[in-house]
Amino acid sequence: MNSEKTSPPAPDGAWSPRIVAFFCNWCTYTAADLAGVSRLKYAPNARVIRLMCSGRVDPQFVLDAFARGADGVLIGGCHPGDCHYAEGNFKMLRRFQLLKRLLRDMGIEEPRLRLEWISAAEGEKVKAVINDMTARLKSLGPLGLPRQFAEWDSEVVKLTETIQEQETKEAEVTHAS
Repeated sequence: MNSEKTSPPAPDGAWSPRIVAFFCNWCTYTAADLAGVSRLKYAPNARVIRLMCSGRVDPQFVLDAFARGADGVLIGGCHPGDCHYAEGNFKMLRRFQLLKRLLRDMGIEEPRLRLEWISAAEGEKVKAVINDMTARLKSLGPLGLPRQFAEWDSEVVKLTETIQEQETKEAEVTHAS
């Protein structure tokens, strides 16, 4: 990621969203591989991270992705009932509901986080989901969370300096008495 941690312009100069995709090894990652081998054309915006199961996606991974400049996060897992680890996708579904509430409380729009069940044979669906998510994120615009964090950090520094100045003045008044 670049030093500003914001999405870089596309080759034509227009902004292009960054998507971090956490894909299950057994289904969604295999489907993404199938899409590539089949030479299906889809937006190059997603950076895929392969995990053994969607149930292994820790909520902190999602928060870190947004904090590091992602404009959207896509989680892909096996269809319910098809998980190679029995209940991993149901575990992800519970975490997804928690993440949606947490991100809403943080002011992050709901379409920036997406969960999809995609089997190994659904390369076409991977293409459709990535293209659709890219289009939705383009309509929302950049998230700008790292920039917002930097602004908050500068506000905290200013507040800290103000508090230290006030404490210094109070200490001077106390010593003068």
